[in-house]
Amino acid sequence: MAVYVNANKAYILTLVTRELNKNLDGSLVIGNMEPTLLSGLPGVSLTLNNVELKDKRWNIHKHTLLQAKDIKINVNSLALFRGTVEINKIDIADASAYLYTDSTGYTNTSVFKKNKKATTAPDESTSSSTEIRKVMLQRLKLVVNNEKGNKLFQFAVDELSAKVDYPSKGWKADVDLDVLVNSLAFNTKRGSFIKNQRLKGPFNINFNADSSVIQVAENKLKIGDNDFVIGASFNTSKEPTTFSINIRADKIAWRNAAALLAPNIKKRLDQFNLKNPIDVKCAIVGNMGPGGDPLINVVADVKDNVLTTPGGTVDSCSFRGMYTNNFFEGRGLTDENSAIKLFGFKGAYEQIPFSIDTAFINNFKAPVATGVVKSKFDISKLNAIVGEDLLNFNGGQADLNLTYSADLVDLMLRKPYFTGYVNIKNADVNYKPRNLRFKNTGISLKFTGPDLFINDLRLQSGKSILLMEGSIRNFLNLYYTAPEKIVLNWEIKSPQLHLGEFLGFLNARPNVTQVKNKSKGTFGRDLNNVFNSSKVNLNLKVDKIYYKKFLATDATAQLYVSESGIQIRDTRVKHANGSINVTGNLYQTGDATRFAINAVVANANVKSLFYGFDNFGLQAIRHDNISGNLFSKVKLNGRISNRGILLPSSLNGLITFNLKNGALLNFQPLIDVGKFAFPLRDLNNITFGDLGGALDVRGEKVNIRPMKINSSVLNLDVAGIYAMNKGTNITMDVPLRNPKKDEGSSKQEKMENRMRGIVLHLVAVDGEDGKIKVKLNRNRDKN
Repeated sequence: MAVYVNANKAYILTLVTRELNKNLDGSLVIGNMEPTLLSGLPGVSLTLNNVELKDKRWNIHKHTLLQAKDIKINVNSLALFRGTVEINKIDIADASAYLYTDSTGYTNTSVFKKNKKATTAPDESTSSSTEIRKVMLQRLKLVVNNEKGNKLFQFAVDELSAKVDYPSKGWKADVDLDVLVNSLAFNTKRGSFIKNQRLKGPFNINFNADSSVIQVAENKLKIGDNDFVIGASFNTSKEPTTFSINIRADKIAWRNAAALLAPNIKKRLDQFNLKNPIDVKCAIVGNMGPGGDPLINVVADVKDNVLTTPGGTVDSCSFRGMYTNNFFEGRGLTDENSAIKLFGFKGAYEQIPFSIDTAFINNFKAPVATGVVKSKFDISKLNAIVGEDLLNFNGGQADLNLTYSADLVDLMLRKPYFTGYVNIKNADVNYKPRNLRFKNTGISLKFTGPDLFINDLRLQSGKSILLMEGSIRNFLNLYYTAPEKIVLNWEIKSPQLHLGEFLGFLNARPNVTQVKNKSKGTFGRDLNNVFNSSKVNLNLKVDKIYYKKFLATDATAQLYVSESGIQIRDTRVKHANGSINVTGNLYQTGDATRFAINAVVANANVKSLFYGFDNFGLQAIRHDNISGNLFSKVKLNGRISNRGILLPSSLNGLITFNLKNGALLNFQPLIDVGKFAFPLRDLNNITFGDLGGALDVRGEKVNIRPMKINSSVLNLDVAGIYAMNKGTNITMDVPLRNPKKDEGSSKQEKMENRMRGIVLHLVAVDGEDGKIKVKLNRNRDKN
């Protein structure tokens, strides 16, 4: 046999080449052939060197179908003597195969489909039925590049061994494979599955000639470091070939599973994580022809796990999750038609239990999340989410049921649409930036799409009780995108309001410390930003308002609250048997609150008014020194301390007034003057029919514009400076003529007679004891 092979090497090479070229539409070139007799006994083994297989269009695309340094072929020696070749085994080493399909659909594998017009009748004397019994591949680089179908498969086969049997119809193969998958891209625009992962294990493959279906039985394999069970089928009777691949993994880590998927899916899944391994099933169905992605369905069962998301961590998490790129049948296998479905989702976010019966995230190009979330929990559990420097809750219960739909931007909710409710009962709340405490609080939040309605809100702070109804239009959209545009419309009623319990609003709102643990999400930061940036339209009705000695009734107010301060649009109260109407602004600063107000006082009892406003900071005249009905207009700006105390030095403005039926009672400075000037007159009770004037307020000094005072006891002209601290200098011209002499005279006659006779020129100045002293104005002529 050795003599024969060596003597006929050229002839045998021709036979082998002819056999291998049979039915080829291209060229097969074998550089050399050497027999290796002993390794192939009882047959003949031939080593083919430098083998190249090219299709007829190689000069155009330049992709060689097969290049091999060494191909060992075991042939039937008896058939060889008959002039035919039967190949029992092929062993290929150090080879590369490139299966190429261009954009028109032409493929270099057409080399195996000889043109029928060139086919001649078979020569039975030289033809044979070639059956390959064994295949061994080592160090093979395999590329399947389908430009028309946007598919790219690249494999580095370290070793492949196959044993092939030929039943009556088709064939069977037992394959052991060790391969590195460089690319498994069913759509190159989406990227590769199991990229750079090693696939290792056995395959049992069966081909049925009648159905032209290749069936890969389920078997245990390794992909990377993970164990899988994989099965598949390929239908070659169809053009193009269709396939179905089923993959199952028990107890695989979330990140390991995500690493096997295409980048368009992986980059989304990588933003989540599950602490414990999960069970996963995946089905991939498609074809090798042109088109988009294959159909992909993934199912994962999660039980009592820890889920990490961009919005926070969910403990005790259980659900069945599904991914598909065919959410709506017939709309294509695309990102736009991809979805994640969650069924029976249960978990706890910062110890707050919740459940979602069914949730969807669909359209991966512009993701939308939908579902129904339910929860009941102790309200104190919100402390960990909101942040201890913003709100602190004690006691009370929360109950929520919300149906939601929202866009997902970087897997965070945007443009949400909620319907449902959140009810809170019997909660104690401390709003720390303002140091406001409310007890026995209840609230009902009703979501109707993007709008929020706040019903049955009851706040109790000390003795104050507030009953509130509110609404925010387009709340959910603005909450995430533009909190500064949020406007809360409040309708507030109260039987009694103690302003001293709300002095926290006079403080500048401090910066709130952010939640330190980023894993707790952004809820607290977002909520703080909303509180800090949003605006409030407030309509207030209060039966009684208390502040120190001040008491007002039947109060109504229209306020606009923003980050910069409070706009008092219209505030009306009844006080001192009269009414007060106020408009203006409050501006918060670090150590005080600036105000600019316009006020109108109508028919107020001046004694009660002075008492309620703590004598306006005046020391010389107090509420028990004055009586009558006051009409006044005030235009004033200044500051109020964080403790609610008026800062006289900051005042600036104009006060005009008219006092009807007034009286000056026990006013000591005039009593002191009267002891020597008017000893026979009652200066303890000086009445005024009508007293009007104007005061310019400049800090702690009040400029009294020239004013004529006509009273029951005396007449006087007054002008000068009244100082709340030091610097009082008020000139007074007091005629000694008794006004009673003019009783019965006309108004004109009284005006002509009021300054006749002797006139005392007095001046009121600061005394050494801090009290105002009245003395003769000896410098009048000089002034």
